[in-house]
Amino acid sequence: MSLSSLQRQRTQLKHQLLQQIQALPSLEALLPSQHPTIDQLIVDLEYLNPIDQPLDTHHHSVLLGTWDLIYASRGTVVTRNLGTGFPWSLPIQRVWQRLARNDQADAPIATENGAIFSIPFLGELTATAKGTWQPYAEAESAKVSFGTIGVQATRLLGIAGLHLPKLTVPVLEGLRREALWITSYLDDDLRFGRGVTGNLFVFQRSPLQIS
Repeated sequence: MSLSSLQRQRTQLKHQLLQQIQALPSLEALLPSQHPTIDQLIVDLEYLNPIDQPLDTHHHSVLLGTWDLIYASRGTVVTRNLGTGFPWSLPIQRVWQRLARNDQADAPIATENGAIFSIPFLGELTATAKGTWQPYAEAESAKVSFGTIGVQATRLLGIAGLHLPKLTVPVLEGLRREALWITSYLDDDLRFGRGVTGNLFVFQRSPLQIS
């Protein structure tokens, strides 16, 4: 198959994937649920991955930045309770992941996972976890660990500039957990990840900057 044919096929599959995800009811794309058509489109695109070693430093210009999570086949840590009627769960507005260069040479990739929740009658709650990706030799998989967790009440009473101070708590060394993360697809505006349990994640490059 020619390069142009591969590009056309990839473009068509991406269009179908985004259509299928956008057609889901609000938040369903981030909740544990069965969507075999979407999962198959992800697998089909993985076979057409244009970047073989997405975590290699040569591809940091594509990899790094802020990515919005738009689909998770088995939900996420912050969304799995939302569909179960958990009494203190909060409506979620957004889940993102930011990847950045570390200041030190040959250092792991710095990562921040974040979510914004709605607080009824008050505003928003932003929760973040900061850590690192330590890529393995094949530059597709990484060892992920988180060192700090932060929480901040923002947009209180709907006022954009009204925030409470951010509370940041270090994760004690003995409580830190490491996980395997596979980046199975990467291009200019889409990125797929696979967790150790087979959970499929679709990220879309975000037009918004997270401070």
